[in-house]
Amino acid sequence: MKTRSTRSPRRLLFKIRFFCDYAEQIGQLEKALARKPEKLQLDIMGSGELSPDTALLMRSVLVGRSPKTHLITNARSSLQGGAVLVWLMGGTRLIREDAKLYFRKSSKEDDDEDNEDWKDEKSEDAEADLEEVDYAQVLQYIDHFLPVKELAGRPVDLEVLRQFGLIDNEKVDHFLAAAFAKRETGNEAEKPGPELKEEKPTAKVRNR
Repeated sequence: MKTRSTRSPRRLLFKIRFFCDYAEQIGQLEKALARKPEKLQLDIMGSGELSPDTALLMRSVLVGRSPKTHLITNARSSLQGGAVLVWLMGGTRLIREDAKLYFRKSSKEDDDEDNEDWKDEKSEDAEADLEEVDYAQVLQYIDHFLPVKELAGRPVDLEVLRQFGLIDNEKVDHFLAAAFAKRETGNEAEKPGPELKEEKPTAKVRNR
């Protein structure tokens, strides 16, 4: 059985758009991960915002990936809300040099001060309240990486991400160099993966 080897990780583009149904893109992601590629790079770009439920769904998909798959998340645009959580799920994280992350404070914290309101069955905001509950969950997961209380409501730039150890170009360089060296020795051959566009990754923060 023939196998093929490549120096580049499989790449999948995830576009964030307003009023978009992400079922197809999530399906592509699931298929790509089902192949258990050694490395998968998820390029995230777009000006929209993921709903909290979509972000939580994507997190569950990414958490369920094979331990053999190293996930690289690459923020090619500034990200906000649920998209921030998706980016944080990467084992290696890349971000455009001038891109930023942003997540607002959850309004559920204010609602908790009057926690009897949710019992009103006639509330017209029931659907919106459920979305806010999901958003609060998104913030809890983000808080595993970044202090939400301190950073909510303000843009988070490259330097802040470095301070919290979320990006480190030197570590990325070492990771990719080691992976490429391993390939060149011929000790392992990558299993066939999904037919995704292959490009040579860069270990450094890139300008648009």
